[in-house]
Amino acid sequence: MHLTTLTESQQQALLSAARAAQRQAYAPYSRYPVGAAVLDDLGRIHAGCNVENAAYPEGVCAEASALSAMVLAGSTRARAVLVVGNGGKHKSAWTTPCGGCRQKLREFGAPDLPIYCANDETTGPSYTLVQLLPEGFGPDHLGAQA
Repeated sequence: MHLTTLTESQQQALLSAARAAQRQAYAPYSRYPVGAAVLDDLGRIHAGCNVENAAYPEGVCAEASALSAMVLAGSTRARAVLVVGNGGKHKSAWTTPCGGCRQKLREFGAPDLPIYCANDETTGPSYTLVQLLPEGFGPDHLGAQA
């Protein structure tokens, strides 16, 4: 894993937290469990998993769950995000945050927020938030500082 802005222990802690969260995901409909871990500005890691619902739009994504845990712990700034899904195997697409979660990450992360992808076997590509959400709308557009 090439997380150059993070220490080796932070890298491993993010990966471990996201993989542990993925194992707890509730995904009986899609059968696509996802785990996410967010490193906050205080160096703490907050994990989340996807939780599906029979009424599909009522589910919660792993990234949103991890951000909620971060806010509950008293932080509003994300320094790094790692997402673990079943993508990346057999040259298929890696799991990245959905459009809604990209917007949620924009609320708590700078445009250069690193977002890393992994699965249960290996790590994959990394992106910045601005690569995944170009010209994203954020608190700064409203004159607010998150």
